[in-house]
Amino acid sequence: MLALGLLAGALWGLGRVFGVPGRLRLLMLACLWLAVVLAHLVLPEAHPLRAATGGRVEPWLVLGGVAVLVLGYRLALGALRRRAEPVRPAAASGAFRPAELERYARHILLREVGGAGQKRLKQARVLVVGAGGLGSPALLYLAAAGVGTVGVIDADRVEASNLQRQVIHTDARIGWPKVHSAAEAMRALNPFIEVRPYERRLTEETAAELLADYDLILDGTDNFDTRYLVNRMAVAAGKPLIAGAIAQWEGQVSLYDPAAGGPCFQCTFPERPAPGLVPTCAEAGVIAPLPGVVGSIMAVEAVKHLTGAGATLRGALLIYDALWGETRRIALKPRPGCPVCGGAGGAG
Repeated sequence: MLALGLLAGALWGLGRVFGVPGRLRLLMLACLWLAVVLAHLVLPEAHPLRAATGGRVEPWLVLGGVAVLVLGYRLALGALRRRAEPVRPAAASGAFRPAELERYARHILLREVGGAGQKRLKQARVLVVGAGGLGSPALLYLAAAGVGTVGVIDADRVEASNLQRQVIHTDARIGWPKVHSAAEAMRALNPFIEVRPYERRLTEETAAELLADYDLILDGTDNFDTRYLVNRMAVAAGKPLIAGAIAQWEGQVSLYDPAAGGPCFQCTFPERPAPGLVPTCAEAGVIAPLPGVVGSIMAVEAVKHLTGAGATLRGALLIYDALWGETRRIALKPRPGCPVCGGAGGAG
């Protein structure tokens, strides 16, 4: 009996040392328990194995029953906690709980943010289009910064090839819809925010209604059709758009805000590149940390825009060359006759 207890303890301890998931360790112990019970039911009464494990099956059945009750209690308690969690929507009301004040203390210490800026973040609603390479760091930092409501729209599922750069997802969530994987990570990081996952593609028919509910749009997609669509819808809704792009070793970010006098995305890129001229990451590859750098810049620009801190990238394109460690900042202007914004800060 003692030897069996030591064996169970050793299995649990070794599993923990080697990083075996808790559920798998529980399954191992359950298999050990089942083997002992079967031995008592199948082997003769005088068998040494039965004698070594107590001689009777009843204590093992009681032990199994107690374990099931404890596990059931823990699962029920976890479900109740998850159901109780949606006290979150109140987080956008503006009042900070003590735990939030502690969480955002380093923000509040910043002269450019302070309590007023943190309150604006709490009341803000940001939509991120794409939960891939750029969306991953942007979503995590928006959640960490305390943006009160974060929406994320994406129709794809997590694949193993994503994990080299899409750090919001995990190996255990391969096969999940990306928006639900991202929502899981964001809620785990900050339980005081509201996350709205939209498992679908952004379309012309649904974009206007969706964007209307948000203050700021971030576009981290990797195809030009979606980029131009997001830009058109953002301009029509009068919403500022932070758009990022990456390829191989280079990335770029800008804040497109025609309503405030800046250019729109189509002012800067009036024509779609010819097919094959600008390959996607899947076609040309991308160095793993690059989306983290560019997506983080997108999140910084979002925080600056929402709090009014510093100077944003409105009217400027920031280009980052990771291979040579260089950055360039190019001034942008509205393009006269732009078919989307008219080139004068309004819809054309």
